[in-house]
Amino acid sequence: MARIILLQFAAAFIAALVALLVSGLSSGISALLGGLCCALPNAFFALRLLSSVRKPGGANPMNFFVGEFIKIALTFALMGAVVMFYPELNWLAFLAAFIVVMKSYLILLFRH
Repeated sequence: MARIILLQFAAAFIAALVALLVSGLSSGISALLGGLCCALPNAFFALRLLSSVRKPGGANPMNFFVGEFIKIALTFALMGAVVMFYPELNWLAFLAAFIVVMKSYLILLFRH
């Protein structure tokens, strides 16, 4: 899990750097924020699962569903906060970085 989370944060920073170099500062910041809107909730979810597994009695399926609900709610809350508080948002960079980070785990699936 840690490798996937680290990969997602790396993908967010790489997407931000590419957007910065291609379209400027506003796009770079938008891409970074989009990537973090995906990576931060996933990191929270992974930590929640890890802590639930280490509790006496092991993992409980309800912990997974509650964690997933919190992850989705946190994602929407972060996206809403970005839209409200960053008026120079470049939607293309924001959504592209979000999708890149969301699908970055595919890189680990195809590694040898």
